[in-house]
Amino acid sequence: MLNVLSGFLNIADLRKKILFTLVMIILFRVGAHIPVAGINAAKLQALFGSGNILNFLDLFTGGALMRFSIFAMGIVPYINASIIMQLLQVVVPQLEELAKEGDAGRKRIASYTRYLSVALAAFQSFGMSFWLRGVMLENYNFLFFLIGTVVALTAGSTLVMWFAELITDRGIGNGASLLIFAGIVSRIPDYIGQTATLVRGGASLIGVIILTAAFIAMIVAIVIVQEGQRRVQVQYAKRIVGRKMYGGQSTYIPLRINQGGVIPIIFASSVLLFPATIAQFIPNPFVQKIVGMLSPSGSLYLIFYFALIFFFTYFYTAITFNPVELAENIKKYGGFITGIRPGKPTAQYLEYTITRLTLVGATFLAIIAVVPSIVESLTHITSFQGLGSTSLLIVVGVALDLVRQIETHLVTRQYEGLLA
Repeated sequence: MLNVLSGFLNIADLRKKILFTLVMIILFRVGAHIPVAGINAAKLQALFGSGNILNFLDLFTGGALMRFSIFAMGIVPYINASIIMQLLQVVVPQLEELAKEGDAGRKRIASYTRYLSVALAAFQSFGMSFWLRGVMLENYNFLFFLIGTVVALTAGSTLVMWFAELITDRGIGNGASLLIFAGIVSRIPDYIGQTATLVRGGASLIGVIILTAAFIAMIVAIVIVQEGQRRVQVQYAKRIVGRKMYGGQSTYIPLRINQGGVIPIIFASSVLLFPATIAQFIPNPFVQKIVGMLSPSGSLYLIFYFALIFFFTYFYTAITFNPVELAENIKKYGGFITGIRPGKPTAQYLEYTITRLTLVGATFLAIIAVVPSIVESLTHITSFQGLGSTSLLIVVGVALDLVRQIETHLVTRQYEGLLA
């Protein structure tokens, strides 16, 4: 393992990507500790201590929301904007055509996503400013607080979006996922400290052991499913071009059980958080009741969470995997799946196969979502309540994706893989 580490550190390009990514994450964590002016810290802590959906949202910002820093909204507006733009590509023909124009079209869609992200950040920060006026410092001018907060939070969210894109372009891994990963991991020491406090206060040590074992089992299961794949065998016929013979070899198409990886989980969580966060700012008893039902401990949360996981798993698979195009490419180069005729039958077979695999992946994600809640109710250890299935799926998924990208760099330079 030490030889592997020294090996990839000797690769200049990979070393630069890793260092650049670390610098961006450090800047992100530093910004999470720069508070917005005009907030009474004691009142803000009491608000979060009362238990509401903001505690769950704070998990994705690495504590930035609880501190009400300039990065209080984190990467969430950018993710919401990305979801909206991908949905619009399905229903708006102009955007669908734009997405098919190659790099130029994708760049224009990326620009629209950035503008929408800034607009969503401004809207959310405006609502947050009104809602948090109760924790504003005494004798502090509200208009000044409103303008300052909207500008600071919008600028902070835009800066986080820029960090994410820089990591994706110049670093290693997906920028948005890595920033969420960094925010979640930064809270683990707090959870461990809270657990130790509970044990010293009389909590069952056996309950802690059971909870730890459950988390380890979940991590193993997540790794198995995330790495699981169905290999579809493809045979290429022999062709003679001039005096040379081409083809004749056999290969396979790796179809992953969870084709969307961690993206459906992030999308589902963001969609649930967005309306609930906005509703939190409306001081209406009926609205507050709905907010309580949509909170992570509410009765409606798991139902909507299940449904959204299924939807985004199938949706993301549909926009990233095109069986018709893949079947045409196989036919174009003289290939065929054993026992399946080239062309339309191949496309139908691939679509049938990926649909069944996606069902298994979506069902696994939905089941794994309720396991932490069940274990916590049995052990009565709630210190890891923030580190639920969503967080574990994101952490494990991002870690596996990061290792996979590093291994790609190592393999291309004939280094031994990290997992070997």
